[in-house]
Order: sequence, then structure tokens, then C-alpha cells
Amino acid sequence: MFELALDPATWALLCAVALAAGFIDAIAGGGGMLTVPALLTAGLPPHLTLGTNKLAASFGSLTASVTYFRKKLFNPRFWAASILATAIGALVGTLVVDYLSIEFLNKLLPVVIILVACYSLFGSLSTTEHNELPELDGKTKVKQWLQGLGLGFFDGLAGPGTGTFWTASNSLLYKMSLLLNCGLARSMNFVSNFISLITFVALGHVNFLLGITMGFFLMLGAWLGAHSAIKFGSKMIRPVFNTVVIVLALKLIYEAYL
Repeated sequence: MFELALDPATWALLCAVALAAGFIDAIAGGGGMLTVPALLTAGLPPHLTLGTNKLAASFGSLTASVTYFRKKLFNPRFWAASILATAIGALVGTLVVDYLSIEFLNKLLPVVIILVACYSLFGSLSTTEHNELPELDGKTKVKQWLQGLGLGFFDGLAGPGTGTFWTASNSLLYKMSLLLNCGLARSMNFVSNFISLITFVALGHVNFLLGITMGFFLMLGAWLGAHSAIKFGSKMIRPVFNTVVIVLALKLIYEAYL
């Protein structure tokens, strides 16, 4: 069993990172690209980092999801196929992680984070302002299943940047406003976080004290971020999304290759 002993300064820094991550994640996604590197830097092994991050992230994604739901910006019945597909994908992805070596995960995570950031940088966000859902036909359900399985699996396997992937892919797949986009992205992020968390707990890869502590700060950041996004709309979401992607991509490329 891995024993974690953090000094107060490191613990406080992780909580500060969690607050910022929760705020950013509720608006644009990508909060995990802050918390996962921070946990790895604090000395947690990759498996424990991913599990602890899922616990903390579940607090933030639940807060953001509930906020968007209460503002009628997420319809669970319409996105039922996405919910089920995301849950299945997250379960399979998390089970796969347990069979990967620590050395492999150490090499994989930085590459995954960089690829997610670069992909998101070239994605286009919807310009539609009307909060109307697309037509729920057979084609839409196929999109929901493919997107949910793919991104759920990715979140269970790696995690960082999944929310950003949701935001970017929603704009490509569905014609809807950025607020509905954010509502879907944050809610699906909670589904995959929660399913993955349950699996990580069963596998013994979670530090509960650290995860819960960071989770409360993620929750506060997510509440602030979701309300800010709802209040200011695309005028805030678009620049925050683009800024997060550019800064993180440059930072991670520098750390990995320079």
C-alpha cells in the first residue's frame, strides 16, 4: 500500500490547483490537465493519481452538472443514450488501466494530455445562441453512442482533457448553443468520472483524504465557473476555452520535449 505524506504547503497548493481546475472545467473542460500533473508532481504513482483525481473531479463535475440541469441546460431524457454509452465506456477504460504498467502510464499520460490540447486547439465552437436541442432521430442516437463510448473509454483510461474533448466534439456533432454544449459536456464528464471512480475504489487506487479535500475546492470552483458561464454565455466560454487549450498545449509541449 502506498503511503502519502504531504507537507502543508504542498497540500495547500494542490487545493489551489483544484479550485482553479474546477472553475475552468465548468466552463471549458480540461481541469484534469491541471490536477493530474499536480498530483504526479506531488509524488503519487500514476494509478493512484488517476483514481484520486477521479474522486476530486466527481465533486466538481457533479456541481457543474446539477447547476446546468437546474437552469434547464441539460435534458437527461434526451441524452439517455449518451449517458449509458459513456458509463459503459468509462467502466471498460478504467479496467484496462489496471493492466497497464506504471512505466507505461508515466510515458502515456503526458502524450495524451498534449494530444488532447492540440486537438482541442483546432476544434471549432458553435456560434448558435438559441438554446434548442437538435432533432432526436436515429442518426443523432448513433452519434450519442459512438461519442459516449469513445470519450467514456478515454476518460476511464486517462482522463485529463475529456471535458475539453466533449466541448469540441459537441460542436462538430450537434447544432446547439455553447450553453447546451457545456451542460452536456459537464454532465457526461460526471457520468464517466463517477463510474470510473467506483471502479478505481474497487481496485484500491484512491487516496480518499486527499481526493475529498481537493474535491471540495473543485466543487467551489465548479460552482463559480458554471454560474459565470451561464451569466456571460459565449462571450466568456469561447475565450476561456481557447486560452486554456493554447496555454496548456504550449506548457505540456515544453515540459515533455524541451
